[in-house]
Amino acid sequence: MTAPLLPTTPSGGERVLCAMSGGVDSSVTAALLKDAGYSVVGAMMRFWPDDKRTDTFDSCCSPDAAYEARRVAEQVGIPFYLLDYREQFQRHIVGPFIEEYAQGRTPNPCVNCNTKVKFDELVKKAKMLGCRYVATGHYVKRVDTADGGVEFWRGDDPQKDQTYFLWGTPRDALPYILFPVGELEKPRVREIAEERGLLTARKPESQNICFVPGKVQDFVAEHLPQATGFIREISNGEVVGDHLGTQFYTLGQKRGMGLYQSHRVRHIVHLDPKTNTVWVGDYDDCLWGGLKVSGANYLCDLADLPRVVDVQVRYRTKPVRATVLHADEHGFELQFDDPQFAVAPGQSAVLYDGPRLLGGGLINDHKRDLPEVSDSPATLVNV
Repeated sequence: MTAPLLPTTPSGGERVLCAMSGGVDSSVTAALLKDAGYSVVGAMMRFWPDDKRTDTFDSCCSPDAAYEARRVAEQVGIPFYLLDYREQFQRHIVGPFIEEYAQGRTPNPCVNCNTKVKFDELVKKAKMLGCRYVATGHYVKRVDTADGGVEFWRGDDPQKDQTYFLWGTPRDALPYILFPVGELEKPRVREIAEERGLLTARKPESQNICFVPGKVQDFVAEHLPQATGFIREISNGEVVGDHLGTQFYTLGQKRGMGLYQSHRVRHIVHLDPKTNTVWVGDYDDCLWGGLKVSGANYLCDLADLPRVVDVQVRYRTKPVRATVLHADEHGFELQFDDPQFAVAPGQSAVLYDGPRLLGGGLINDHKRDLPEVSDSPATLVNV
């Protein structure tokens, strides 16, 4: 089994749609494709609305980024198109992002964007434009196997690996996706950009959610009404504080709760939007022995899914070992070798076999035994 940078190209060069964001990674992607003999078409997906708010879509996928992407396309010597995906972005990304917070979950919009827009809608658009492949600047390795299959592996730069965001890629799309920078480390990508004189060579990386100005809590507050509720102790149901809505909290959080006795170290261990209750407890109360997911997607045959896998439950965290207790086309259940802290519903549980990406799903909340409580204000106590 080998992991070539790019599949071998025919003498005439295959046509490739290169997704360009105006950043250095996609700029170098376009240049490497051109050097490898592909017939490259640069394209950027427009997400920002006509009434774009200040400080949104400014770091990536912005009007300025579109200008820079077009300039890079000129430098590389390829055509460039701006594709309108505003409606799809609102439907698949922004709307579900708000709804997940309303349900007491913590969403990851980048997963949805890659799954439902970039590697679904964009692959379809590429075929319409006569392109065999879609290429992106993700730090992911495409591995072509001896039997003609295609796998996604972790990128060679451990600080930049982005496979976590790609678990939802439709399996039938894998043969048509290229990752030219997947075998490179970030410093080398910038060197290539400098050597080519690309104007994005020193452009800073984007870190924030593109459509959220400032803090996520402030954005959520603009879309979901505040509603006063209780903060309760998970062990006995006593009220130890109050809040303005479960949508402003996430599992594991221990700051910014405004408890009556602020010196007590408490963690959020459960959110219940139906009763508008935030439950807090000790660190141990926030440990999960396993998880269940829904909306699963597999990049291997289900029958070939290993019984013991590596699972990553947050981006930028190390994978941990887990046993697959059950798996079907809808979801799976895992048991961790060691309990994990604050596994947040709405985030992704992503499965690996060593460096190979196997698939993933969205983490469900786990059922908890909650103490019986009264909603009467008389239960308010200072503890």
